[in-house]
Amino acid sequence: MRKAIFDAVRAASPKVFNEPGNIHALDNLLDSFGVPRDDAVRTVSPAGIALMHRFEGCKLKAYPDPGSKDGKPWTIGWGATGPDIGPGTVWTQAQADARFERDIEKYAAEVSKAIGSTPTTQSQFDALVSFHYNTGAINKATLTKKHNAGDYAGAAAEFRKWIYNDGKPMAGLMNRREAEAELYRS
Repeated sequence: MRKAIFDAVRAASPKVFNEPGNIHALDNLLDSFGVPRDDAVRTVSPAGIALMHRFEGCKLKAYPDPGSKDGKPWTIGWGATGPDIGPGTVWTQAQADARFERDIEKYAAEVSKAIGSTPTTQSQFDALVSFHYNTGAINKATLTKKHNAGDYAGAAAEFRKWIYNDGKPMAGLMNRREAEAELYRS
């Protein structure tokens, strides 16, 4: 769909459109109106990455999950978890940054698949990726169902339901979900 729009604008005004700033501006405008990207896999914007970095923090020595009874999952870097991470795992900043970039591509692809062609702004997409990066629940969350149904207010309200760890509400999760909902609504 975007290609058709870009082609029409390019045909109408080839000299103006081919300036890089104008291409970027049109791309941002289409994002703001929720026009899906032709490649179907979107990328997280700097605002989305900043939000995730703010809430994940970056620790180069693995630590147990502070809200779980058994300390699992062990976490390192910008919130990375997995079977390769446990007590005694230590990374460099370069390792943490590289893992975050790989993980973000994976989570963005999973969110892209979950929302399909649903009109989605860049801010909504960024908030959904942050949510999924933290919970892994994009495919089972009611917020995804509401987003895909076009109930954006309802979807925004769903973020606040994901504040529990081992059955207890956590202040850090409350703050993160509020920030994600705010980004989603922006």
